[in-house]
Amino acid sequence: MDTVLPKVNYDLIQAGPVGSLDAYIQGVGAIPVLTREAELELANKYNNEEDLKAARELVMAHLRFVIHIAKGYTGYGLPLEDLIQEGNVGLMKAVKRFDPDFNVRLVSFAVHWIRAEIHEYVLKNWRVVKIATTKAQRKLFFNLRKHKKSLSWLSADETKAVADDLGVSVREVSEMEKRLSSHDMTFDQNGDDNDDSQSFTPAAYLPSPDSDPAETVEKEQWRNSTIAKMQESLNHLDPRSQDILNSRWLSEKKETLHDLAERYGVSAERIRQIEVNAIKKLRLSMI
Repeated sequence: MDTVLPKVNYDLIQAGPVGSLDAYIQGVGAIPVLTREAELELANKYNNEEDLKAARELVMAHLRFVIHIAKGYTGYGLPLEDLIQEGNVGLMKAVKRFDPDFNVRLVSFAVHWIRAEIHEYVLKNWRVVKIATTKAQRKLFFNLRKHKKSLSWLSADETKAVADDLGVSVREVSEMEKRLSSHDMTFDQNGDDNDDSQSFTPAAYLPSPDSDPAETVEKEQWRNSTIAKMQESLNHLDPRSQDILNSRWLSEKKETLHDLAERYGVSAERIRQIEVNAIKKLRLSMI
């Protein structure tokens, strides 16, 4: 009997985050995670029959892991959309090279390829200083370089003269001069490993190669599911039980049994009994 594979709305999700990033992430999150059996069936179809639809379904079902990995590199100031796009390229390379006989899940195999593409993108773009991004800034950049006679900073008079000559404001000239004087940061650590200043190089921000994104995402999903289930169970309790549990366990400033006893005009023991019964009901509803 063939494994039932999840249906995917391909019109909703593209191979990369085109358009709204939030809509893309939401759409990717709606794609169900493949079971081991479904993943194996798709991998065999692609390997044995060159079934491109099977390869596409493998890619689509693992886009959520690319997003999770890409978010770990946002500290470099690079667009998350671009990081995801590069990670997706790595995922597609992994699917192409994946052998179901490896007896490992695709996500574990794909981590290397996803990170390799993102690392390459970070390395290429970290040392490229975004000095001029608009046409006007590019014109100012090249003209200012011609006007500067030395490596020293321009005086106030020189700055004004350059601004008048180029038809821009003094502030724009000063800002561009700062950009021209900036230096690239070394990516890898060099020198003495005990030097505290070296711990802030970009390489220090890379995720651990031993981390498992599948396990992390699974834990996050379990946590979110548990929180949602608990909230739903809380809503089924009577208002007094809800208030007691919220006041005792979920509020930042937790109240004592005596505080609640005074509020409801009953004994502290009675509040404790209500609390115990409410917790029992929560446990039963969450099984």
